[in-house]
Amino acid sequence: MISNIRNHTLVACSSLIIGSGAALSEIFVSKIIDSFLPDASFITHFRRKGSITILSTNGEVIQKIGQATREKVSPGLMPSLIKKAFISAEDRRFYKHKGVDTWGIGRALAANFRKRGIMEGGSTITQQLARIVFLSQDRNFLRKLKEAALAYKLERQMSKDEILEQYLNNVYLGSGSYGIADAAWVYFSKSPESLTLGEIALISGLAPAPSLYSPLINPDLAIQRRSIVLLRMRQQGFIQQKEFESALRSPLNLKPANPKYLKSAAPFFTSWIYQQLPLILTPEKMEIGGLKIRTSLNLQWQKKAQEVIRQSAPKKMEGALVAIQPKTGLVRVLVGGKNFEKNQFNRATQALRSPGSTFKIFPYAAALSSGFKPEDKFIDAPRCWYGYCPKNFGNKYHGKVSLADSFTKSLNTIAVELLHQIGFEKVITTANQLGIGNDQQLGRYYPLAIGAYEQTVLNMTAAYAAVANRGRYNKPTPFEEIRGPENELLWIYDSNHTKGVQAIRPQVADTLNWMLQQVVKHGTGKVARLTTRPVAGKTGTSEGGRDLWFIGSIPQLTTGIWLGYDNNKRTRRGSGEAAWAWKQFMLKIEGDLKVLEFPSKGIL
Repeated sequence: MISNIRNHTLVACSSLIIGSGAALSEIFVSKIIDSFLPDASFITHFRRKGSITILSTNGEVIQKIGQATREKVSPGLMPSLIKKAFISAEDRRFYKHKGVDTWGIGRALAANFRKRGIMEGGSTITQQLARIVFLSQDRNFLRKLKEAALAYKLERQMSKDEILEQYLNNVYLGSGSYGIADAAWVYFSKSPESLTLGEIALISGLAPAPSLYSPLINPDLAIQRRSIVLLRMRQQGFIQQKEFESALRSPLNLKPANPKYLKSAAPFFTSWIYQQLPLILTPEKMEIGGLKIRTSLNLQWQKKAQEVIRQSAPKKMEGALVAIQPKTGLVRVLVGGKNFEKNQFNRATQALRSPGSTFKIFPYAAALSSGFKPEDKFIDAPRCWYGYCPKNFGNKYHGKVSLADSFTKSLNTIAVELLHQIGFEKVITTANQLGIGNDQQLGRYYPLAIGAYEQTVLNMTAAYAAVANRGRYNKPTPFEEIRGPENELLWIYDSNHTKGVQAIRPQVADTLNWMLQQVVKHGTGKVARLTTRPVAGKTGTSEGGRDLWFIGSIPQLTTGIWLGYDNNKRTRRGSGEAAWAWKQFMLKIEGDLKVLEFPSKGIL
């Protein structure tokens, strides 16, 4: 009796020891294998290679580039019926297996053997998620082993619902849709929670072969696939017989739409982004994907600016508008034309246009820097400089005038006289320090003083922003912050942007800014006056009215507007129209801006 007890005890102890050892060995082996596999937490930050999300300064999506899930269902909000449909279609034993379904693999092999073709797959939803996030789509034995190992690890690190939701947000479902929310929009112009049973069954049937089963390509085949999914849902008790029969009879009722954020909400601005991005990120960082770029753009202002340009440039006339924050150089608005889809040429950043009298800030700034004062007198009369004989607008001359009044009246003769007295070198150096003439050299000819050398709207607006910023020039930039695929900070404006360059002395800038205010109060820029706040600005018209300009500042924003024809045809209009357009834009946005005062006129 005692011997039997001893034997039973020995067997029990041995079993316990062996079982514990086996369990510990399994845990040990699992940990070793896990150490070579990526962590499941990466899934929450997963972005496909080369994908970029461009955001406004307020975090609104402007555009999503590449193979990106453009809209996701938030955790915990995935509709239950969608989950059931995909389980029926892709992985009927999802809640029973631990990542790999050996029973399902056997069933699939048997079915494929009977039908002599690949009719069913053996991959679970967990395996598919592992493949989407961590692996390639290559079909080979090594990849299948990795897929299985990753699936087991995901099941240990994530809950079933987390796995299912991540899968539903990332699986490719055809026509550029990645995830259920994208597919609901692309095929039916709906949100996921608005889908009918028939629509859910159709979308869930797409996963194995999205191009083959797409209702946009093969509607009859899509309906057949939908029927299979509905039948499986009925067999698993996910839907009632009446629901099943009703969904079987329902028409497709497709309402196709482009994937959300496929087209940019601010295409002229984002086209500039593409040009600037390689200047601050390496090709490797751009290629890895998952970039999230927070830009300087105020999307609401951008839309209002677009409206103003369309209204201000009738028929074949074109326009551009740029708004810059003077203290930072951050570009808050950039419109490069009326219709990006018809013409992608960016008139804000690419078009070189004669700036007319808006260029006069450079000879006047150089004159003030050289010791001239606003009250100094000059003679406004017809004259020539080495064969160059400029004329004032309307052939009007005013005799003895102060420097300030000559600027207010935009007298061409005085601008050329200043250039003659202080010399080309000082005027060109001043313009260069304010960001003008560095890409294309300014010539040493007298027409320089009144805007003979073509410039971009972006660069001219940045120069005026520097004057509003007490002479400190900030190179215009569209970037505030860039983050990588795991939300790591790659670039931030505060750390990478210098405090600008003191292009002209603060006293000179303040005096010039005061003179610009007189232009709006009493001169050619009167039409741009705002009753609520001070405005400093200048009109500009090239010969024949081919280019109409107004660049104006309030203390916290400088906005430049150009109107004209792409073929340089005469507009037969005046720069007052550009000033009027400037005012219309400011009236739309001024409620977002505090009323501030400029610094008082500088003592030179």
